[in-house]
Amino acid sequence: MPVTLASIKHRLDDRVGEKLMVVAQAGRKKVTKRKGTLKETYPAVFVVDLDQDENSFEHVSYSYADVLTKSIEIKFAADQSDDASTEDQAKVS
Repeated sequence: MPVTLASIKHRLDDRVGEKLMVVAQAGRKKVTKRKGTLKETYPAVFVVDLDQDENSFEHVSYSYADVLTKSIEIKFAADQSDDASTEDQAKVS
């Protein structure tokens, strides 16, 4: 089954309020990791409330197209703690 923007949004809708880490490609061989909580989903974007201990700003938004094109990867904390001995990545797509 092909992954669509609507299916990505639906999967994220079910996980609003959960802790996650967003791994984003920040350029050539650069990756940024941000931890926070999935706050809200909108028709074209979703908002992550960031942990204030690690970040200088409160929240950040990403588009579902970022997930589809693999510009970002989302790892949910609940999935990581369930099975830490094997691959602990919970990819949305």
